[in-house]
Amino acid sequence: MAPKHHPTPFSGGDRKALAKELGRARAMTTILTAQSADARAKGEALIRTADKLLCESFNERLWADGGPIEPSPTIDQAVNGGYPWLGIECSRCRTKRDVDLAVLRHPPTTFVHDLASRLLCSKCAKANRRPAATLLQLATRPRNT
Repeated sequence: MAPKHHPTPFSGGDRKALAKELGRARAMTTILTAQSADARAKGEALIRTADKLLCESFNERLWADGGPIEPSPTIDQAVNGGYPWLGIECSRCRTKRDVDLAVLRHPPTTFVHDLASRLLCSKCAKANRRPAATLLQLATRPRNT
């Protein structure tokens, strides 16, 4: 965008007043930009905290009730909340594994509970079986296996 043109007044007093107002406007722009960045950082921190609490709530409901819980956090909410790993278990052979949510080929707006039917066990896939996965929990890091 091209800078706005302010016609220069003929009188000296008006020129000084215009220069003063332009200086104030530029100073106010700097102040408002800093305030905007500060408010955005606080907002992002609050959103991150909200996403973390949502993931913790999902884990507690999953542990207490079992099975996929609706509604669940989305993939991007889980990753943003610090829970980028999803523990799953094959419903047929009971093999447990961890899935990195950040590298999944699903849209980031996909709900975690929708992944249960989409994630398949590699052992059972070799035997031409396609059982759905059982969700265990969201985790901050993978299990040591």
